[in-house]
Parts: sequence; C-alpha cells; structure tokens
Amino acid sequence: MRDLLFEPLTARSFAAFGDVLVPPVPGQPRTYFEDALGNLRAEAWPSLSLACVEQASALPLTARQMERHAFSSQSFVPLAATSFLVVVAPHGVSGGPDIDHARAFLATDGVGVTYAADTWHHPLTVLQAPASFAVWMWRDGTAGDEDFVDVEPFRIVAGARG
Repeated sequence: MRDLLFEPLTARSFAAFGDVLVPPVPGQPRTYFEDALGNLRAEAWPSLSLACVEQASALPLTARQMERHAFSSQSFVPLAATSFLVVVAPHGVSGGPDIDHARAFLATDGVGVTYAADTWHHPLTVLQAPASFAVWMWRDGTAGDEDFVDVEPFRIVAGARG
C-alpha cells in the first residue's frame, strides 16, 4: 500500500487543484474569493450548507474513495480553528483519479479551501475534535452534482513531504 505524506497547505502548492482561503487579518476586514467559485452549468443554483465532520480515528488514515464535482467548485471553510486534511489527485488515463500522483496537504489556523470544478479529492477529514464547516458549491439536483469512486487503498501519514 502506498504511503502519502501530507505537506503544508500553501496557495502555490495547491494552485493546480484550486484556491486556499486564508482568513483576513486585523485591518483587512474582508477578502473576496469570487474567482475561486466555478459553475459550469447555467441551470445550477448556489448551495450553502453547514456540515459537522467527525474526527478521523487516527493517522495513518487509509483512503479508499475519492470524489469530484465535475461542474462545480466546492469550498470548505471551517467555522472555528481546526486542522484538516486536503487530499487531491489529478485525472488519470482512465478518467478517474491518478492516485500515483495524489497529494495531501494539512490545512490549519482557520484556513479553508476551494476545490476547482472537476478536481478529485478525498472526503473531508478532520484531525482534532469534530469540526463544523460552511460548504459552498453549485447544484442542479442531478447525478452530475458529485461522483464517488473507489480507489486502490493508500495511506495518508504524518510527516512533511520533501
């Protein structure tokens, strides 16, 4: 089984998969992320939800599934400071996720992410106590809203990726 080390989440390291949503600092009352929001279906509506995610049992974590939203970006913004894993993969030759080139990032300090439309990602995984998130995406109520696929299991382990 392949081990995937997680690395710090930065705008540069994550750029191929979407955007990093860094909270504003004092003196910067609002930050706009409108360019991060993507919708490829005219009939889709904006969807804002709140989700509570249970803590992962422990690291290493064995990943067995990936998902994508082919026509919509998807944003996760923690409602309180927490740490969570951001696991992404490019498209493989078969059209599913290319797990051999997957990457794992650690989001901390209230930072959120927006997965670009059609980005393969692991379901949201928190590392501390259960955490609540605001989730933003576009939906039209069809099967095209989301795809889940089983993948060859791989492990996500603590440690800085070189």
